[in-house]
Amino acid sequence: MCGRTSCHLPRDVLTRACAYQDRQGQQRLPEWRHPDKYCPSYNNSPQSNSPVLLSRLHFEKGADSSERVIAPMRWGLVPSWFKEDDPSKLQFNTSNCRSDTIMEKPSFKSGSIDAAHSPQDWEKVWDNWRPLTMAGIFDCWEPPEGGDCLYSYTIITVDSCKALNDIHHRMPAILDGDEAVSKWLDFGKISTQEALKLIHPTENIVFHPVSHVVNNSRNNTPECLIPVDLLVKTELKASGSSQKMLQWLATKSPKKENPKTSRKAESDVPQWSSQFLQKSPFPTKRGSARLLEQWLKKEKQEEPVSKRPHSQ
Repeated sequence: MCGRTSCHLPRDVLTRACAYQDRQGQQRLPEWRHPDKYCPSYNNSPQSNSPVLLSRLHFEKGADSSERVIAPMRWGLVPSWFKEDDPSKLQFNTSNCRSDTIMEKPSFKSGSIDAAHSPQDWEKVWDNWRPLTMAGIFDCWEPPEGGDCLYSYTIITVDSCKALNDIHHRMPAILDGDEAVSKWLDFGKISTQEALKLIHPTENIVFHPVSHVVNNSRNNTPECLIPVDLLVKTELKASGSSQKMLQWLATKSPKKENPKTSRKAESDVPQWSSQFLQKSPFPTKRGSARLLEQWLKKEKQEEPVSKRPHSQ
């Protein structure tokens, strides 16, 4: 259901957006793991990297589970038990995970949060807006023949709320508020069953329609986020490949010739009829009736004088 997210904030702005209070009540900023892998984008799609907020305890034994880190991860979970050497060979879609089957399928593991945000201009000033925190789970896959570990995640989905039900019957599981986020991430203190109680539809969400340009993951511009009016017909624009094809057709396709300038002189055209055929004394006429008329006139001219009627 969830196939596009957006997180185009600069890294330092996103860090401030994810500020939190630790167990002692102190205001903290999450630390980054592999910050060079974070690429701000207006149009994140499955198999791309997105920032994920999770407990430090997942990476450091003995760490305080209330402390948080941000780690860019691949969207589309690759389970740790996957035995192939290429994650793209995974035969099923793991970009989303249904909340009602999360405990039944062996593909899913630990808690995390995917941080997306709305299109307000947060780069100028940090106000009361906060990231859209969607609940997810992640895993770490190690290539069978060795190499770097791949961290990946999936977004949990629930039944759609009333406001979104006309658009789709599923929606992301949104953790509404700092308390819900803290409970979901703090797996060292919060049991799995208690954490799952946080997964339910919410009406506390604002949304708007966007342009079809978002359907192509290669489009990474602010246009992907700008609200559009569904009642206004927009003029379709050709894509880059289509424009190249139109240009090629304009230059390579045969042009229509101007009969006034391109017609060759009669002397330049081979007179095949005079070389190989006897030219008919009659003008060329089409149709069987005209041919019969020409034949009768010819017979009359060749008729013997004795058979012709004499004039008195």
